[in-house]
Amino acid sequence: MNTMKNPGEFGGERRRRFKGLSFNRMIPNILTLLALVAGLTAIRYGLQDRWEHAMLAIVAAAILDGLDGRIARLLKGASKFGAELDSLSDFVCFGVAPALMLYLWSMQGAGRLGWALVMLFTICCGLRLARFNVAVDAEDAPVWKSRFFTGVPAPAAAGLVLLPLIFSFQMRSAFFRETWVVGSFLLAVSALMVSTIPTYSFKRLKIGAGWILPTMVIVGAVTVFLISAPWVTLSVVGIAYVASIPISVRDHRRLVRADAAPQAPDA
Repeated sequence: MNTMKNPGEFGGERRRRFKGLSFNRMIPNILTLLALVAGLTAIRYGLQDRWEHAMLAIVAAAILDGLDGRIARLLKGASKFGAELDSLSDFVCFGVAPALMLYLWSMQGAGRLGWALVMLFTICCGLRLARFNVAVDAEDAPVWKSRFFTGVPAPAAAGLVLLPLIFSFQMRSAFFRETWVVGSFLLAVSALMVSTIPTYSFKRLKIGAGWILPTMVIVGAVTVFLISAPWVTLSVVGIAYVASIPISVRDHRRLVRADAAPQAPDA
């Protein structure tokens, strides 16, 4: 008996197998690619000594990075491919680009030590992202763990390590361009990235019903200030984030103690 299929049947199987992909599910990956483009553009501006443009490109990459994951969950477009692409984009935008910018801006004057500190920051960023990717797959962690990161996340680390550059835009002082100042920031932020210090994860932050409207007003105000006075706004945001770290540590310890406390028996 002849069991061969005609070409039309093969074509029908192929059409059924490859149904294509909805454009909505591609939007998160497109945003990730745009963030990657912004990070690479920051390097280009740094090579041209256009530091303000380079800093704005990093800000654009951070905004796009914050949007792609949320939109992926809303559009149900999350995938393993998107997660790997996002991690690669984060490494370039927040590990490589800020390090090269600071090397070109200041750390060239420190010679080999300057280059070593720049490489240390990039290596710590890669280790931090690898640890995050592994921790995402952990299923035995308590639910409240999702409210915290372990160490400072890569986008926040990029903002913190670039604070000397931001301060120099605002105050027009050569002090922040000193190699020992920039080197201290590189060393401290590198340690924060690979540390076990719990920091808040604003991705899972839930807003109470009474705070929805005030939160929208605050976000709108921050956006307006970011456009009209970007360097002052970024400075305040960076300082506020550093101030939130002790609070997150205290909150994390409280939850750990509550989780370890023996449960009361049922009545």
